Amino acid sequence: MQHQKHLFDLSDDTTYLNCAYMSPQLKSVTQVGLKAIARKAKPNEILPEDFFNQREILKQRFAALIEAPDYKNTAIIPSVSYGLANAANNTSINKGDEILLVDEQFPSNVYIWKEVAKKKGAVVKIIKPPHSFENRGALWNQSILEAISTKTAVIAMANVHWADGTLFDLKAIREKTKSVNAMLIIDGTQSIGALPFSVKEIEPDALVCGGYKWMLGPYSTGMAYYSDAFNEGTPIEHSWMNRYHSEDFTNLTQYEDRYQEKAARYSVGESSNFALTPMLIRSIEQLIEWTPAAIQEYCKNITQNTVHQLRDLGCFIEEDDYRAHHLFGIYLPKHMDVEKLKAKLKQENIIVSFRGIAMRVSPHLYNAEADFDKLVAQFG
Repeated sequence: MQHQKHLFDLSDDTTYLNCAYMSPQLKSVTQVGLKAIARKAKPNEILPEDFFNQREILKQRFAALIEAPDYKNTAIIPSVSYGLANAANNTSINKGDEILLVDEQFPSNVYIWKEVAKKKGAVVKIIKPPHSFENRGALWNQSILEAISTKTAVIAMANVHWADGTLFDLKAIREKTKSVNAMLIIDGTQSIGALPFSVKEIEPDALVCGGYKWMLGPYSTGMAYYSDAFNEGTPIEHSWMNRYHSEDFTNLTQYEDRYQEKAARYSVGESSNFALTPMLIRSIEQLIEWTPAAIQEYCKNITQNTVHQLRDLGCFIEEDDYRAHHLFGIYLPKHMDVEKLKAKLKQENIIVSFRGIAMRVSPHLYNAEADFDKLVAQFG
């Protein structure tokens, strides 16, 4: 994989290491969006079939990206919270059941489960990382596996932790949840598009992804996968488009109790979105061409020297086997002045995020090893 900055509209005087916050937009995606916005100036050219054909293409592309056997198990969502609400409200949870959450994960995958627990009389159990950095990733994964029991109704978590990139062994976690008949709901926002993921391999019950980070798409749109376990669920809204025979505009008042196949019932209203939907199609097509595996390998190659240097300076970065390469946290030694470092980064226009007590660094194909040489120079 080669450096791809020329495909993005990034300024040369900015070192952008913050894709986990919001991805830059591909020039090709911008062009698709501009063309799509202009299209509504002539609504007479937007035909009834146009409400449906781009939606189907987007679902097909997303299914290919995540290796889902049937694209009809996918849905178009406006946000992670929306997609998770559809999953949570259709998960069987009884009084006294446990809902397992990973410590300090993104709020959208916490609030909905607390609300469901309150309604159902269930218990939310938080699985915390070890206090020490020694074997942190391995021990945290072990704690998650040990927490899954016959009391567990569902575990809701990410593939990688959004704050520091800790990698969770979803295959082992899935096997354990199956053994106790518990569901696995994944927030893939910080991994899908940059880290290989296979629905065929993991078999999650649901996978929900915001589109504006690693899928390189626009804000306010995303994608979700719902397994066949959700085929008879009740969506959180009732869009006319998701009902059977909705393609027939002449008979829309012949109200239908039936839904479109599989996960179609969970797509947001107006998911035809004539601007955002084609933009996300284009970005996913580019990711499929590059492949998440190649993106992950590229990020590993351009960061490995810096990771070694920062560790030598006393920073903690998770062991390579238990972290992602497109997103990782740098825990600074106690003697280091964090505010001074922030000031240096700002002065040099190096863009990163601080989440919790970690400095989060998240590169992509528009970065090069020189960007990390510049980053590590600020630690002097």
